[in-house]
Amino acid sequence: MIYHIATRDALARAERSGIYTAHSLDEEGFIHCSTRVQVIPVANAVFKDVDEGEVILLAIDENLLTSPLRWEDPAHPDPSNPPEISSAEAFPHIYGPLNVDAIVSHAPLRRDDAGSFYWPPDLSLDTP
Repeated sequence: MIYHIATRDALARAERSGIYTAHSLDEEGFIHCSTRVQVIPVANAVFKDVDEGEVILLAIDENLLTSPLRWEDPAHPDPSNPPEISSAEAFPHIYGPLNVDAIVSHAPLRRDDAGSFYWPPDLSLDTP
């Protein structure tokens, strides 16, 4: 299972069209994804200024992807503020649009009282 942090609007567009795309696909050639342990540090670094109710975590079954998946060094959209993750960790990158049927579950990402995101309790760890 891999994960992608999206906005509520982006997910709604994807559900209507059948494919999910991200700005990074146009700008960098791939959609950024994370492993379970990478999700929260990435969310706190990259989505810190996005309203809590707008941030959605997509659980993706990589075996259902129709676009190529590559495990690569981190690519930070804001190199001046990278997530606090070892640069030795590989990140999953989807090289093409994400087919919606590969999204097996999704849940909103919420913040605790200190303002940090935490794993959504309504997103099963054993999805699918």
